[in-house]
Amino acid sequence: MSLYKNMTNPTVENLVIIGSGPAGYTAAIYAGRANLKPIVFEGFQAGGLPGGQLMTTTEVENFPGFPRGITGPELMDQMKAQAERWGAELYTEDVISVDLTQRPFTVRSEEREFKTHSIIIATGATAKRLGLPSEHQFWSRGISACAICDGATPIFHGAELAVIGAGDSAAEEAIYLTKYGSKVNMLVRTEKMRASKAMQDRVLSNPKIKVHWNTEAVDIFGNGHMDGVKIRNSKTGEESQLHVKGLFYAVGHKPNTSLFEGQIELDEVGYVVTKHGSVETSVEGVFAAGDVQDHEFRQAITAAGSGCMAAMLAERWLSFTGLIEEFHQKAETPDNELEHQPTEKKTTPEEFDLDATRHEGGYALRKLFHESDRLILVKYVSPGCGPCHTLKPILNKVVDEFDGKIHFVEIDIDKDRDIAQNANVTGTPTIQLFKDKELINEVKGVKQKSEYRKLIESNL
Repeated sequence: MSLYKNMTNPTVENLVIIGSGPAGYTAAIYAGRANLKPIVFEGFQAGGLPGGQLMTTTEVENFPGFPRGITGPELMDQMKAQAERWGAELYTEDVISVDLTQRPFTVRSEEREFKTHSIIIATGATAKRLGLPSEHQFWSRGISACAICDGATPIFHGAELAVIGAGDSAAEEAIYLTKYGSKVNMLVRTEKMRASKAMQDRVLSNPKIKVHWNTEAVDIFGNGHMDGVKIRNSKTGEESQLHVKGLFYAVGHKPNTSLFEGQIELDEVGYVVTKHGSVETSVEGVFAAGDVQDHEFRQAITAAGSGCMAAMLAERWLSFTGLIEEFHQKAETPDNELEHQPTEKKTTPEEFDLDATRHEGGYALRKLFHESDRLILVKYVSPGCGPCHTLKPILNKVVDEFDGKIHFVEIDIDKDRDIAQNANVTGTPTIQLFKDKELINEVKGVKQKSEYRKLIESNL
């Protein structure tokens, strides 16, 4: 115990949590309530979105307490707000290095560095790609790893589509895509699905879904945009072509543990090894929660449970070693950046105001395009899109900085399909900048505030 006592230093944090999602946010809630004032790196682009894989999920129907279900992004918003309420300090940044070789540990992002006595690893797992020969060529030109993000794009409306996978994620994506596609082909490598019985029943009873058993993808074909997928029957070896306009991957995940290689025990696939029945790792004072250490259950509720265990064990370890520094606080509900945001209201002809900064819908965009001399920033979003959800507070803050100097228009590609089609939008979120009736730039996905700021400044 003396080893640790010598390191007590007021500038050293009690606990740093790396990652968000149900595991990271739950750990932050419990650690905050234990007066540990945890630091949380939510992540940004490494390993997916802040909030984890639930940010690309539509309805979560099995999380206790929500009998009518809740969307993944909404559930993560509520967990995040609860963590902030109990004093967690959240940073929407990627950790770029971790040093577990000396105490206190060091955790760094591009923006900041913390010394900490304990760490909870909640970095989750990332959707795998298949590595098909033409995959790179057709990525975002027909191939996607997120049906929720890209399924509503105009190119997929009324088209035949395909999903690769056999688990709950694949089943959910196939069902979701029936809202947009004329038919959804589900490619399953064996003669049975791994999805829960309830999800299997939904797939097999849906007249718009056709399951291709013992079928694997070999390659993609097309000219510029994909026209279909070459498939092979894994039993007979027979190859054929399936003419589809979209191919969505749901083929498993890879744990996000590259930061910890050589510093902590990982299994042969890369998951963090934890002690049986615990979330303790091979390094004392370091704990792992959620999908980064769970390759069996991989559920939001089990991730949350392991986040709770990690925070309680971290507090117990800090107390036992005499390193704990308590921060007594009064619980307050924070001004969460995802609440009280300006909400874009669809502009009607009677309400249109050429001088306003914020607008919504195709009518406003057409009017501004022809009548305004300001820079026009257009954000294309789709229903239930997790990345769109992540982008909203980031972009809102940037738009506020340029109030009165630019126009900001939000377009829902499901409501304004013709606008999205004319703009060649192939996924969401997409940002386009127009000036003098010309498209001058396009940005896909979610970027840092500074990138959007520079983009606007360089074109004003």
